[in-house]
Amino acid sequence: MYSTRPSFFQNIPPVVKNLLIINILVFILMALLPAAERFFDRNLALYYFSSPAFRPYQLFTYMFLHGGFMHLFFNMFALLMFGRTIEMTMGSARFLFYYITCGICAALVQMGVFAIYINNLESLLPPDVVQHAISEGFDILQRGYNYNDPDLAQLNAFVNTPMVGASGAIYGVLLAFGFLFPNLPVYIFFIPVPVKSKWLIIGYFVIELLYGVSGSADGVAHFAHLGGMIFGFLMLVYWKKKGVFSNHWFF
Repeated sequence: MYSTRPSFFQNIPPVVKNLLIINILVFILMALLPAAERFFDRNLALYYFSSPAFRPYQLFTYMFLHGGFMHLFFNMFALLMFGRTIEMTMGSARFLFYYITCGICAALVQMGVFAIYINNLESLLPPDVVQHAISEGFDILQRGYNYNDPDLAQLNAFVNTPMVGASGAIYGVLLAFGFLFPNLPVYIFFIPVPVKSKWLIIGYFVIELLYGVSGSADGVAHFAHLGGMIFGFLMLVYWKKKGVFSNHWFF
């Protein structure tokens, strides 16, 4: 009797497998159908709370949209490489809860940072101008334009530019890997020697923090990454105290 080894795809646990499928299918659909891209961007991407395009469910749905192939590739690669181990360690139900919670909390942290910037900009502008920019600015951006006034243009961009991507949840997964397997060696691109996972995760955190506080205008939601890591850490600490995990302490 011959026995066959399961394929790599069959060895992927169910939550990670379905997350990969959903994210990839959504990306393909948006790439092939302009109408789907417009619909998803308008309804499923995450807009700031005061934007006319905001809907509460976007705090969940934004995690399944990506801004380009490389954005999708790196997120799904990290999910595959690290998420499968975390799901097999946590169990599928707990991993799904952890992943979604990290993604939602990441969005809330980024929205909180946006609120600080938006409040500062609103203090520089007359209230009626602010209200007009918030209500009309979405349509202006959709036509490829923005306001000439730099403060008004920046306010409109913060309020009416959507956020997409699973990065906040993915950074929570990376944090979980470093927490549960702190001394496991990990190989990084272009670095010839392995690095303990705990130092890798700390390095990621520091880099994201530096980019975030520097106000880097690179179009990356650095505080969402930090939010996913912070709330992931808090959940893991809570579960550890409850005896869910028996690993060595993170530090």
